[in-house]
Amino acid sequence: MQTTGETAAKSLGRERFNAFIRKYAIVFILIFMLIALSILSPAFLKPGNLLNIIRQISVMGLIAIGVTMVIITGGIDLSSGSVLALAAVVASSLAQRLDWQGAKFPGLEVPVLVPVLAALAVGALCGTVNGSLIAKFKIPPFIATLGMMTVARGFALIYSDRPISSLTDPYNFIGQGAVLGIPLPIIILLVVALGAHILLNKTRFGRYIYALGGNEQAARISGINISRVKIGVYALAGTLAGLSGLVLSSRISSGQPGLGLGYELDAIASAVIGGTSLSGGIGTIWGTIVGALIIGVLNNGLDLLNVSAYWQTIVKGSIIVIAVIIDERKNR
Repeated sequence: MQTTGETAAKSLGRERFNAFIRKYAIVFILIFMLIALSILSPAFLKPGNLLNIIRQISVMGLIAIGVTMVIITGGIDLSSGSVLALAAVVASSLAQRLDWQGAKFPGLEVPVLVPVLAALAVGALCGTVNGSLIAKFKIPPFIATLGMMTVARGFALIYSDRPISSLTDPYNFIGQGAVLGIPLPIIILLVVALGAHILLNKTRFGRYIYALGGNEQAARISGINISRVKIGVYALAGTLAGLSGLVLSSRISSGQPGLGLGYELDAIASAVIGGTSLSGGIGTIWGTIVGALIIGVLNNGLDLLNVSAYWQTIVKGSIIVIAVIIDERKNR
């Protein structure tokens, strides 16, 4: 016959095991997908293909990190893809090579730091507007960012109704270069992810973000400046969207007003699949990165299997719905 202590120990063991499964289930799903796709397509596990997957998710991953912090506060950001496009065309216009009858004038070209700062500034400005509309004017995040999605895309089309090409080599290096054999976009993603993880878990601002998403009224009573935190989070998300526009335009050597269509949905999907709760207060950066990898592996695998792009959209939409259902059941 079991004693009370043995029963309690077994119950504690089961609880710890269940908590472990809940925490790392997303990793097991990713591993299962890797194994399944490697069996279905021998080309999947080639080093070049795996590196290409990570390079492809680098842009969306940058957006997803910012979106994760927004969702943790209980908000949402639908404007990321349009902000990416606006930042891309502005930065590209400042990074063009100066050619005259075949002759180049590198001394007259704008230093690469200028378009980099311009892309970040455009993103930060759009994000600050989003945050101000939400915090100061009490506009629901869905409506405020939906409006910015339309406005930013419109400004991108007004700024340049055609692709901007012929960009300088230093600018193209941001998206196409490599350091010690590692593509620079991947390095940028890893550095930003590490910085965001530290911000959320080791700083006062990060604690405020979680507190705001957990219970806004309690956070207000405890003395947290709610408006400042919201504006800061949306400004940071906008800055990361601007950075993603910089990376994407330099990678394809062109700034196009049509860039980023649907990226905000993939970013939200990455965050939700990675365990970020749409109710706010719960989420991790590492989970979002794993979620982005799942989206990237899924896209790549379906392409290798010659699955129609229309079916790919259906599959991704279904995964988002399933992830939200699981999130809601877990919150109960």
